Amino acid sequence: MRKNILEVSHLRVWDEATGNVLVRDSSFQVRPGSCLSIVGESGSGKSVTCRAVMRLNKSGIRQSGDIRFDGVELGRLSEKEMRNIRGKQICMILQHGMSAFDPSRPIGVHVAETLARHYGWSKSEITAKAKSAMESVRLKDPIGVLHKYPHQLSGGMLQRIMIALALMLEPDLIIADEPTTALDTVSQFEVVEQLMALRERIGCAMLFVSHDLGVVGKLADDILVMKEGEIVERGSAEVLFSNARHAYTRELVSAKRVLHEHFTKVMGGVDLADR
Repeated sequence: MRKNILEVSHLRVWDEATGNVLVRDSSFQVRPGSCLSIVGESGSGKSVTCRAVMRLNKSGIRQSGDIRFDGVELGRLSEKEMRNIRGKQICMILQHGMSAFDPSRPIGVHVAETLARHYGWSKSEITAKAKSAMESVRLKDPIGVLHKYPHQLSGGMLQRIMIALALMLEPDLIIADEPTTALDTVSQFEVVEQLMALRERIGCAMLFVSHDLGVVGKLADDILVMKEGEIVERGSAEVLFSNARHAYTRELVSAKRVLHEHFTKVMGGVDLADR
């Protein structure tokens, strides 16, 4: 059996100025090709955990513990070495697509610079690969999209662009931090479908963060439940959906059922919603 692609051991994250502990002694693993979802309400420590893995928390936020990616201790790497890992080996899809792109430059500039960092492709090769990847996530007129600024595109389109970029980079691990929260219900459904297709196409592992189990149920193999900076329950998606032990998890599962009923109604029936 292959080793875990990501191993987090005794992660602790705190605000140096206030002493407020944001994540308390978290340990978890992500298996190659699997999807581990972290669920919990806002402020539970989900996003802080993701940024800790990427070493992207704000100045003044400190962390301790070990984070190993493919056997490499990320905390021992220089910032230059981390930049080489970000994108090509670990790709992050953010909650708000607008924050992922420079608002003063067209989308195509960001895509070209990201790909140029990791590959020796020519401008024409980058354009061709970007066009193909964007078409695969059902973006119409991809060349036109590349010439637009972030504010000219919807949240759903920006999420699709980040997924298309992941298709081009073919990372070993994708960290998707609340990628559907800012979207309407139909766009949520479409983005989840694209994430499922992305996993199937490139065989990557995924760390998927969300506050609702309705979306998680479409993707996750295993689930961690976080509350106030602590992991309160963990297990396979099948077990947690059917036999949750912690009261907080049961509350989330109940909310998931309500969301599923709404999802079914919006999508026009059980068969389509359950695809």
